Amino acid sequence: MAQAVGILEVFGLVAAFAAGDAGCKAANVTLETFDKNKPANADALPVPLIVMVKYRGSVEDVRAALEAGAEAANKISGVVAMHEIARPETDTEKMLKLTGLDKN
Repeated sequence: MAQAVGILEVFGLVAAFAAGDAGCKAANVTLETFDKNKPANADALPVPLIVMVKYRGSVEDVRAALEAGAEAANKISGVVAMHEIARPETDTEKMLKLTGLDKN
């Protein structure tokens, strides 16, 4: 059975690293590759880059990681969105593997 996934979008790479670290310390989760997004209104945002942190583990652990990660990110620059998927479908799994960090 697939592991649950927690998705946390934060403002900036520093907040993403802090959120990833806090989530892993708070729960038995692993991190997947971060993803990035530079929205059209980037200049109006607190930080002009949105980074997605992805946690994997049991539903309970993913929830704990999301809460800890959001708390850490809010201390730095803020959270854009947070979501948990208990049992990702195969096509969703494919999309979760995409990342923009290795592209210009």
